[in-house]
Amino acid sequence: MIEAIRTRIVVIGSSNTDMIIKADHIPQPGETVIGGEFLTAAGGKGANQAVAAARADRDVVFIGRVGADVFGQRAIEGFAHDGIDTDYIIKDKEAPSGIALITVSADGENSIAVASGANARLSPADIENVADIIISASVLLMQLEIPIETVRRAAQIARAHDVRVILNPAPAQPLDDLLLSRVSVLTPNETEAEMLTGIKPADPAAMSRAASSLLSKGIEAVLITLGAQGVFVATSSLQELVPAFRVKAIDTTAAGDEFNGALAVALSENKSIVDAARFANAAAALSVAKLGAQTSAPYRAEIEYLLANFSY
Repeated sequence: MIEAIRTRIVVIGSSNTDMIIKADHIPQPGETVIGGEFLTAAGGKGANQAVAAARADRDVVFIGRVGADVFGQRAIEGFAHDGIDTDYIIKDKEAPSGIALITVSADGENSIAVASGANARLSPADIENVADIIISASVLLMQLEIPIETVRRAAQIARAHDVRVILNPAPAQPLDDLLLSRVSVLTPNETEAEMLTGIKPADPAAMSRAASSLLSKGIEAVLITLGAQGVFVATSSLQELVPAFRVKAIDTTAAGDEFNGALAVALSENKSIVDAARFANAAAALSVAKLGAQTSAPYRAEIEYLLANFSY
């Protein structure tokens, strides 16, 4: 019975509604760009990663806060549609749901501003109330769009009960050594890796130094995501660059979230860290070929097809 329960993934994090303008280019300060296409989509790093994991064929519980408003209700309905357990999402009557304003350029790059709303009110006390859910997980996946003290408490509970903790340290901010020592797998991008180590991972030697610096904090594995280059994987016994799949990027908004959600699934299935990175790369590649965050998350069959039929 315990083994069956421990197959699920618990995601703690943010839920936003993305308001997206697709334009020729991202405006500079003071510039207005006319003629864009507007749409709304479900987003938020935590929510995106939960959907990514669910579509990659895993039982997922999402823990977070949304406003008691139409955006929050739509978010919960979307989670339920993807089979995600929504019983532990708090409807906050004191704050609105999170909103992200996103500009996407013609070449797929993006610029994002976020109003956190209810996400900023997810507290350590909220985490205490769901400690038994965290303890039951095979993997706990978190990001940094919720208060850092909440992330710290969840990591503490998880590691005390041998639950693997994946932390996507985004958006970039400094992290203390105690929190890092409770992380099993850290997944920074290049900017975040530089923020955490002071080393810009501009070449393989620098990637190695940055990863080694983070491993010295007690982390089991560091995966530095490199966009079109792929991901640099480092543990105490290996260092390897796992290439990305070549695709035409339409929107890179949720690529990192897709990577993390799929990575959590692969690791919960006991894939090796390199095979897990390859699986996550395939999911991320599929996501950037579509517009939107959760709307671009691929299903398991699509990921498996790309892995079986296409090379890097």
